[in-house]
Amino acid sequence: MAMIEAGECVTANIEAGMTPAVALFRSLADETRLRIVQRLAVGEARVVDLTGELGLAQSTVSKHLACLRDCGLVDYRTEGRQSFYALSRPELMDLLRAAEGVLTATGATVALCPTYGSPGTAAVVG
Repeated sequence: MAMIEAGECVTANIEAGMTPAVALFRSLADETRLRIVQRLAVGEARVVDLTGELGLAQSTVSKHLACLRDCGLVDYRTEGRQSFYALSRPELMDLLRAAEGVLTATGATVALCPTYGSPGTAAVVG
């Protein structure tokens, strides 16, 4: 599956015939975006904080934050010349906890799925 570029999240996916639910789950399907969401669940962060904590390039973090903003999942506030990012939908963490419950209940079945899984890897939602 091709990676979703910034600006493509919900609007372009819905225009392409996807339901909003499909667009939401596609926006969360990227490991980097999921890691950013998990980090922002702890509290707001600047791009520089995320690059250091997640070990990612600034351009990568910025691109994924733009996607999450386009999806309405992340927002930011400015303070001087700095932007602080935070989850705009805290209930997203309830969804991720529910996903963790499904993953726990199904064991390695999702990771071993011949269509979407990778043998020998387990999905973790924190």
